[in-house]
Amino acid sequence: MAIELPTPPRIGMVSLGCPKNLVDSERILTKLRSDGYAMSPDYSGADVVLVNTCGFLDSAKEESLEAIGEAIAENGRVIVTGCMGNEAEAIRARFPDVLAITGAHQYEDVVGAVYDAAPMPPNAFLNLVPERGLKLTPRHYSYLKISEGCNHRCSFCIIPSLRGDLVSRRPDAILREAEKLIAAGTKELLVISQDTSAYGVDIKHQPREFHGREVRAHMTDLARELGGLGTPKDKVWVRLHYVYPYPHVDQVIPLMAEGLVLPYLDIPFQHAAPNVLRAMKRPANEAKVLQRIRNWREIAPDIAIRSTFVVGFPGETEEDFQYLMEWLEEARLDRVGAFRFEPVHGAAANDLPNPVPEEVKEERYARLMELTARISAEKLEAKIGRTLDVIIDEADEEGGASGRSKADAPEIDGQVHLRDAEGLNPGDIVEVEIEDADEHDLFGVPVGARAS
Repeated sequence: MAIELPTPPRIGMVSLGCPKNLVDSERILTKLRSDGYAMSPDYSGADVVLVNTCGFLDSAKEESLEAIGEAIAENGRVIVTGCMGNEAEAIRARFPDVLAITGAHQYEDVVGAVYDAAPMPPNAFLNLVPERGLKLTPRHYSYLKISEGCNHRCSFCIIPSLRGDLVSRRPDAILREAEKLIAAGTKELLVISQDTSAYGVDIKHQPREFHGREVRAHMTDLARELGGLGTPKDKVWVRLHYVYPYPHVDQVIPLMAEGLVLPYLDIPFQHAAPNVLRAMKRPANEAKVLQRIRNWREIAPDIAIRSTFVVGFPGETEEDFQYLMEWLEEARLDRVGAFRFEPVHGAAANDLPNPVPEEVKEERYARLMELTARISAEKLEAKIGRTLDVIIDEADEEGGASGRSKADAPEIDGQVHLRDAEGLNPGDIVEVEIEDADEHDLFGVPVGARAS
């Protein structure tokens, strides 16, 4: 029996200007062709026409405007990109029916505009790469990168020299990717970057249209939109990682109380002692942070806060370390990781005076881990008897399963181990009655399962 394939959308292209523009056009067409789109040699056969403009001279701009006008007259469905895309108002004033306008080198933007204007019908024979992309994680959770680079200059870190300053993605592009992931089976979105709180700063929080409404390039707005992508029956878990505690983070906590975002914050505190924080070139506002944590817990009582700390940083005294220990005792963070300071080639901290001896680092590391393990055990013990939502990561044929609560990110936090869990599959989200706990993990049984 013959299989009838759907007809892929056809793309026309008019490329003007210099060879750099021609290369840009080739890259755009290569991406669209790899996604299954077909190419059209003329206007009449195209579902949408791309006009890659030149804006170097006035005469080139006029030629670009004439090309846009011709494409609209012959086809009617036109997307404008290239150098003249920076003059969007002038283009729209003359051609208000243009579908979208993007600037030079904005490959993701123009491809996204094509996806919106001429969606590709889902078909395994047309789409050589699945909608969710090629993944190295299980089907039910996905990492969603919202930016590259970092504007901080911490003395122990070389990431800015490796990845450059902050470069934020457009919010509509992020949301389109999230939609595809969810359609392909993702139940949990893990939002990542080098500095999630700074998202959109570099592009001045410029709004973009998404499904007929404007969405700012801002962490709060993006989190709210991501949390609304699921359905009332199948809500998507949205987990925020690498959140620096800027003041506007307070605006995200009510979203957690509403259930739009998981009550979970991954905040890289690194230390608490003011002297060490200054040497690290990080903000030294630990007292204010403690008060903010208390406020967050009043708004979202189930909020889980995880962080990492560096022990043995150059110049760290016993008093500094004791300050950190007392801070941790008061903060009672849910999940804590720690690292012994190591020199990294190219980091400014390598040249700081008063290095901490290795044996002192080891002793302080052991003390910190002992304290945080005790706090973790106490917090987990308090969950015994409660009913928690758990997303299943693994299940066997003998009724055993393991998953994670809303307080647990994959790979780095604890797990919830289940008994009498027959019939569960990875990606299922089930209610679990917690029966026991240790320093890191919880143990329970699905609600309604027969007690053994």
